[in-house]
Amino acid sequence: MSETQTPVLQYRLDGPEDAPVIILGPSLGTTWHMWDRQVPELSKQWRIVRFDLPGHGGAPAHPAGSVSELATRLLATLDGLGIQRFGYAGCSLGGAVGVELALRRPERLASLALIAASPRFGTADEWRQRGVIVRTNGLDPIARSSPERWFTGGFAAAQPAITEWAVQMVRTTDPGCYITACEALAAFDVRAELGRVGVPTLVLVGSDDQVTGPAEARTLVAGIPDARLAVVPGASHLVPVEQPAAVTDLLVRHFSSAWQPAPGYDTATGHVAIPAAVPHAAPAVPPQAAGPVAEIAPAAAQPAGAVRPDPYDAGLKVRREVLGDAHVDRALSSADEFSGDFQEFLTRYAWGEVWNRPGLDRRTRSCVTLTALVAGGHLEEFASHTRAALRNGLTPAEIREVLLQAAVYCGVPAAHSAFRVAQEVIQEETTPQE
Repeated sequence: MSETQTPVLQYRLDGPEDAPVIILGPSLGTTWHMWDRQVPELSKQWRIVRFDLPGHGGAPAHPAGSVSELATRLLATLDGLGIQRFGYAGCSLGGAVGVELALRRPERLASLALIAASPRFGTADEWRQRGVIVRTNGLDPIARSSPERWFTGGFAAAQPAITEWAVQMVRTTDPGCYITACEALAAFDVRAELGRVGVPTLVLVGSDDQVTGPAEARTLVAGIPDARLAVVPGASHLVPVEQPAAVTDLLVRHFSSAWQPAPGYDTATGHVAIPAAVPHAAPAVPPQAAGPVAEIAPAAAQPAGAVRPDPYDAGLKVRREVLGDAHVDRALSSADEFSGDFQEFLTRYAWGEVWNRPGLDRRTRSCVTLTALVAGGHLEEFASHTRAALRNGLTPAEIREVLLQAAVYCGVPAAHSAFRVAQEVIQEETTPQE
């Protein structure tokens, strides 16, 4: 595969080749088999395309760092199949991909179903903490706790085979791809953009979903102009598995009524080849008058006296990503007239200027920071930056090596104190929640 080529997703096709197309998107930690009970009925009327997330279900482990990148890879996969326009149903992370498609490529989307979805999935801190747990302990703790997140207690007890299938799905996922998907969910937040979703949308949620429940579903319905809500009783997060008949019926009704072909779309063929690019004649007006074109232009020299962009916003973003929302919120909320300028200084220069420079990656910057804090004996800051190092991808074993190196050059007593603090933080951050 060329390094410049977009990696495609692992997929499966079912149903008539000449029928309109529906895409089914999976939840984090699952495979396309989560839709097995919907396919027999849906494939009577539609061509069904199911896909696996990177590193899931034996798919190639090419991590996708954002929901937008997952949507781009899905579109590349569909382009290869000659599928231009389609309906889309996605569960949880798969639902986030559906929202991204509706916002970024609305011309491709005929209708949308969002299942167990949300415009923002929990907090960024929660997802980054899960990544730390997987990086340290592997996927087994997440796999063992999946049934209680995905199913109601009664269903899990009555269906031990399905419960074990769910556990094994997570266990066989590539850990690196799972961690990267957690990072993608940490960054996903489309609350301010829901009003731009312009396709008929079904929002479907299990009544007992404790992950993305009815409250999140109502947020989607309130924000999306043409959205309807369906609450499935007796179901938790993986509602297509727990209540397959109800979900299938709702999807059939939604896609039967909501499918609106685009102008020029051939209803006799649900997937059509995307035409090859045709060279365009030179524009009748100069490019400056016609607006910007999609090409990379050489960087223009800054005019004398130009003011550099304020790095505060970029610094706040990096500060939150590295230290976590909770830590930054505490620091900013406790700032008063006396300390407010210092917090602004930290955000603008430490985080916006230095931490945001491209010369070192964040893992390396964490190593440098931990060493400097040991040398200075700043144990309070050392605790928060140990958490940051875990978020930035350092393992406990690597943090141990940093401290051993620091013991040689910064002194054994300082490193001894830092080991004690780091041990407490690592135990707290890497212990799976029961």
